[in-house]
Amino acid sequence: MPASPAVSLSLSHRLALYLDLIRWDRPQGWLLLLWPTWMALWLAAGGFPGWHLLGVFTAGTILMRSAGCAVNDVADRDVDRHVARTAQRPITSGRLSVKEALAVGAALSLVAFALVLTTNVPTILWSFGALAVTVFYPFTKRFFAMPQAVLGVAFSFGIPMAFTAVQGEVPAVVGWLLLGNLAWVLAYDTEYAMVDRNDDLKIGIRTSAITLGRFDVAGVMAFYALCIGCWAIAGIQMGLNGGWYALGLAAAGAQALYHGWLIRGRAREACFQAFRLNHWLGMTVWLGVAAEATLPAWLN
Repeated sequence: MPASPAVSLSLSHRLALYLDLIRWDRPQGWLLLLWPTWMALWLAAGGFPGWHLLGVFTAGTILMRSAGCAVNDVADRDVDRHVARTAQRPITSGRLSVKEALAVGAALSLVAFALVLTTNVPTILWSFGALAVTVFYPFTKRFFAMPQAVLGVAFSFGIPMAFTAVQGEVPAVVGWLLLGNLAWVLAYDTEYAMVDRNDDLKIGIRTSAITLGRFDVAGVMAFYALCIGCWAIAGIQMGLNGGWYALGLAAAGAQALYHGWLIRGRAREACFQAFRLNHWLGMTVWLGVAAEATLPAWLN
């Protein structure tokens, strides 16, 4: 017997709430995670990493970012109601229960873990750390001056996991990739925090934008410079001297300068625009890595 219209509408509405919970219509979040992960995969493999690992890390990235959104919204449910941009999120607005949101996050995490199980033991072990930091991050806004640094750690786990999945180990050069990615997260999430600074000051939430104060724009640009500098060192150490990677970094640097121009007046919409453009910066660097590793083989 076909379901009644009322039941169908209810299921459809609930699915829409789940998609809203995991920010399905805002892919910028998982793209910010995906590009450095792809960069690490290509570097570890010296080129295309194969369809299996590409599928595992792409799907895993999307799933874990979605699970992280669910955990974040549960942790911030009493805070989000005081911020204009987040007041209508499913949990805060009461349209979705905490238990249901946690169930969605747990289900997504389990699927991601099932994907990791198809790799190797070192990668599986790294995944436990990734999950722990993902759960811990939302609560750091209450006591840590720069919770964006913790987010940077959470958003960087795909890099060592990519190397262990390909090589079975994490070489020393990965340290430069990690430091660069941490700096990049600090840059774009400080831009994001600048959007909500007035609301966060009222409710006592700590962010890098508040901690940096009048040096926020300078701090963002310093983070961008550190990011590109660290990734340049990693490229030198890994022998990326064909010019394509340098071109990618130069293009990323030009984008960072544009972001600095956007946020110079600290206008909320401009800061949010700068944040949303960051996935293009990440894609540019990955394209430089992919071209460096792939084009010479095609041209020979």
